[in-house]
Amino acid sequence: MNHIVLFEPQIPANTGNIARTCAATNTPLHLIEPLGFSTDDKHLKRAGLDYWHDVNIKYYPDLATFLQTIEGEALHLITKFARQTYSEADFNDGRDHYFIFGKETTGLPEDFMREREEDCLRIPMNDEHVRSLNLSNTAALVIYEALRQQSFKGLEKLHIYENDKLS
Repeated sequence: MNHIVLFEPQIPANTGNIARTCAATNTPLHLIEPLGFSTDDKHLKRAGLDYWHDVNIKYYPDLATFLQTIEGEALHLITKFARQTYSEADFNDGRDHYFIFGKETTGLPEDFMREREEDCLRIPMNDEHVRSLNLSNTAALVIYEALRQQSFKGLEKLHIYENDKLS
């Protein structure tokens, strides 16, 4: 199973959009506090809180508690500072994969990334013109790559047209 982990998210619209992606892909969402907003916030509702009840959401008071909870699982730090790209990693190995994304303003803690350099994955981009990609877009990109490698397991619903009717 795949998991999206947000480290101290600050922008409610991003978390709401990521929750919507989680609902669409049956992906649990892990939130590491402190959050920069209330989950009751009206901005979060506009960005996807209507899907909140369809998402398996877990909260953690800090990064250390989260790491203890998933000890031994495959953890992938999504950052622009990594040798390996997200598309080079193998997510079809039968393991649970936790994709952790840093807060919008500062990313993941630098010392944490240095300690786990082999777990870091990057999304190629031209950083001459753009400092970073939007968090919700990045989460969707990574989770769909993992699902693609896993043949979209659990998302096999197929609607086909037969005699001009959707079935």
